[in-house]
Amino acid sequence: MASYEVEVTSQAREEIRRLPGHVRQRVIRTLQTLKHEPHPQGSRLLDTAKADIELEPGMELYRIRIASWRIVYLIEEEWKLISVLAIRKRPPYQYDDLDELMRNV
Repeated sequence: MASYEVEVTSQAREEIRRLPGHVRQRVIRTLQTLKHEPHPQGSRLLDTAKADIELEPGMELYRIRIASWRIVYLIEEEWKLISVLAIRKRPPYQYDDLDELMRNV
């Protein structure tokens, strides 16, 4: 399987810094595994139609759940690139800002 490049946005990088230590370590390990497995067990495709987001062909928006935290990331198959957009706690996070996160890519 081809290796992917994992890019973490500056906003997501700051969110990682603010995580509790044990969660931060789990998130970092998960991001490292994305290089070789972009769809790990527990990942879910997000419904971009609900957020009125239109992605180009070959692009998919996913989330991974780690306890009550969510890693939101974009896969660009053509470029073998994964962009980590956010790490948010749910609740209260409801994926309301997906369009804003996509503008930062």
